[in-house]
Amino acid sequence: MNTLIIVESPYKVPTIKSYLGKGYKVTACKGHVRDLPKSKLGVDVENNFAPDYINIRGKGDLIKELKKEAKGADRIYLATDPDREGEAIAWHLSTVLGNDGKKIKRITFNEVTKKALKEAVSAPRDIDMKLVDAQQARRILDRLVGYKISPFLWKKLKSGLSAGRVQSVATRLVVEREQEIRDFVAKEYWTISAKLASEDDTLVAKYYGDSNGKIEINDETSAGAIVSDCEGKDFVVESVKKALKRRKPMPPFTTSTLQQEANKRLNFQSKRTMMVAQELYEGVNLGEAGMRGLITYMRTDSLRISEDATRAAKEFIVEKYGEKYYPSSPNVYKSKKNSQDAHEAIRPTDPTLTPDFVKGKLTNDQYKLYKLVWERFIASQMRAAEFDTVICDISCGQHIFRAGGYVVRFAGYMSVYDDRTEESDNEDGLSASSLPVLNEGQLLKLEKMLSEQHFTQPPPRYTEGTLTKILEEKGIGRPSTFLPTITTITSRGYVKRNGKALVPTEIGEVTTKLLLESFPSIIDYNYTADMEDDLEKICSGDLPYVDVLKDFYADFAKQLEAAEETLAEGKIAIAPTETDIICEKCGCKMVERVGKFGKFAGCPNYPTCKNTKPLDATPESPKVPSEHNCPKCGKPMYLRKGMYGSFFACEDYPTCKSTMTYRKDIGINCPKCGKMLVVKQTKTKKTFYSCEDYPKCDFSSWDVPQERKCPSCGGLVLKKKNKEQYECYAKCGWSENK
Repeated sequence: MNTLIIVESPYKVPTIKSYLGKGYKVTACKGHVRDLPKSKLGVDVENNFAPDYINIRGKGDLIKELKKEAKGADRIYLATDPDREGEAIAWHLSTVLGNDGKKIKRITFNEVTKKALKEAVSAPRDIDMKLVDAQQARRILDRLVGYKISPFLWKKLKSGLSAGRVQSVATRLVVEREQEIRDFVAKEYWTISAKLASEDDTLVAKYYGDSNGKIEINDETSAGAIVSDCEGKDFVVESVKKALKRRKPMPPFTTSTLQQEANKRLNFQSKRTMMVAQELYEGVNLGEAGMRGLITYMRTDSLRISEDATRAAKEFIVEKYGEKYYPSSPNVYKSKKNSQDAHEAIRPTDPTLTPDFVKGKLTNDQYKLYKLVWERFIASQMRAAEFDTVICDISCGQHIFRAGGYVVRFAGYMSVYDDRTEESDNEDGLSASSLPVLNEGQLLKLEKMLSEQHFTQPPPRYTEGTLTKILEEKGIGRPSTFLPTITTITSRGYVKRNGKALVPTEIGEVTTKLLLESFPSIIDYNYTADMEDDLEKICSGDLPYVDVLKDFYADFAKQLEAAEETLAEGKIAIAPTETDIICEKCGCKMVERVGKFGKFAGCPNYPTCKNTKPLDATPESPKVPSEHNCPKCGKPMYLRKGMYGSFFACEDYPTCKSTMTYRKDIGINCPKCGKMLVVKQTKTKKTFYSCEDYPKCDFSSWDVPQERKCPSCGGLVLKKKNKEQYECYAKCGWSENK
């Protein structure tokens, strides 16, 4: 029997083919094939919010090819991703292909492995319309919010702006955090430490308070009084408390925790994390071992682990580390409320495929992320770590000082994944070292007193990782929406990056203020989270999706009507962003302008003063330093942007006219040596790509390196310039025309 399997991503195709063999034809739909039209609302509000779906522009040839393949198949299995978005894609495919109710079935799998695929094809099912309805409700809600509110922003602020059910809430979080930082008033506080000597060792104890409890020191006078009161006196050990503390391992990753940890440990932005995770999920060529999916589905908020995975982890841990490293019963982690438990936490598909074993077959980014996932999962199944802790209270008159330390008795899970931080070590005043042996009543000699002034710090700005965390904690969005949300608010200029930090722009702040005044429920945290709860109720069949849309629109229509009146008058002027560049003609700070060739610095007194200067690559830093020094005068060189692109120029440019061709890291590894590929320009401004170690490594190409991998051999894919033609750099024979 001839079976056609349709997946979302073409990169899964070779892996699935290698597992299923003859009798199966595998092809890809490359995401959605139908959607609401871009040119109009596409939702009939008066007719139960009926959506007007159309075939997506540019997918015509693909749909024809899918129909042709379907016509020759005896049965069709729709194997799109195992979530409600994937369920909706499957439903749209069945509609396009003409579902007769018998020939087309739905299959899902949480990992691209032979076992998972065999189980999936042996248990086909009908499309789950409850999941489809939940996706339709989400899509229609987003369309109503976006297409109904955006025109108000165009009238009041400027064209090109947009509002979104989740993006506007995310922007509000960044805006409100910035306001907290502006409103923050630093408070002074002091810390006092005493360096003490026992008979054969020294230790440092920190001021705690007195017998009544902890005391905060808020000024220099109070600190000085305590120091004066203690100087020249002996210190007495009042109590020595010893304890055995256990530290349990962290659970395996969900989508949000993977993004947070990759951002913190690997300095990956969310987009980079999810792109690499997708590659690891879809399959990597391991040479003799063939194409293998290395991790489970990477869009999940569940902490559940299958029995097979638990058993495989136990076998690996016992064999690799010994019986004592495995707990008496398997570690089980409870998922958060409203998490979708259809698939597991993110884990390696096979624990025996250790990071060291697969390292030579993976790119640098793939290896780093796989190592992170593998170590976190293996550690999550191991026994807790054990510490011998000591806390000593030491008195000097009425003053109490405290010293604490710990030593690792049993490393447990930390043999694989050490998640200790300086903050966690200091939670109980403990330092990562042992104290000298002390006894109650023992006298200690004071060697030195030290007092230090400090000031409280404002809350930190959000990073991609911490913003993802707060979105998850507040129940705003789903694992699949965290990355698109952050990408949207940065690409549309509501939020900008300053290093890792996310900072609201003026347009982001004004837009948030406007939405809070006119559409308060749309960016209300609880309202947005409650809407996610309603979507989950649709998934479970407890709530008809049309009822959710009706309840939403009843209040929304009133807000739209009120906004017609309150936002009708005039535009709000948005001041241009000021730079640190001084106009040498009139002495003013120049501002950002946008012209034919992108952003540049212009005088704010235009047209009276028409002076302009090139702006460097990032608006956050008008002068971006580089690792280069000027070959003529030795001064630092900075990255600048000109009419024909970016270049490095001397600090004294244009007085010193020394420049260098700009090289930009494109985030793709060299197929020859594994270092990074960079963009370069010839003297005639032609762009080419080479290894950063060129000419020591001789890789170079006029064709454009792609983030995707060759589906045949896993090698680097090159795209022909000005053509939709792709081929494998390794010359394995694979090529593709689009």
